[in-house]
Amino acid sequence: MSLCVLTGTKVTTFAISFFTLVWTHSVEKVEWQEDWRIINSKLKIVEARVKGSGAGMEPPADSKLIKGWWVYKPKVSAKDELILATSETNIKNWNICFNGKCEELPKNENKPLKLYACDSK
Repeated sequence: MSLCVLTGTKVTTFAISFFTLVWTHSVEKVEWQEDWRIINSKLKIVEARVKGSGAGMEPPADSKLIKGWWVYKPKVSAKDELILATSETNIKNWNICFNGKCEELPKNENKPLKLYACDSK
């Protein structure tokens, strides 16, 4: 399996089974990170980290402060797809990280991005 990212009509495929999504909250200017794994053609979040809190983005009560990050394991079922909002107000757009490097995902003209598991052909 691979990860496909749909931007408008363009699909970009990443031959990966584990990735991290990184973004900065547009109001609080706080960085978030989420680790995702592709399992049985679904996307499963395995860990999340946030650098701070505020504006309805408080880390859960079971979070642990590790090296300046609030780290926790979200209790969310696996997903068929992720829909990522895009906005010109974001200071930093969505980034995807894997194999020790990160790259910015397209801004997609204020339309959402769709991430899903796909065959690596």
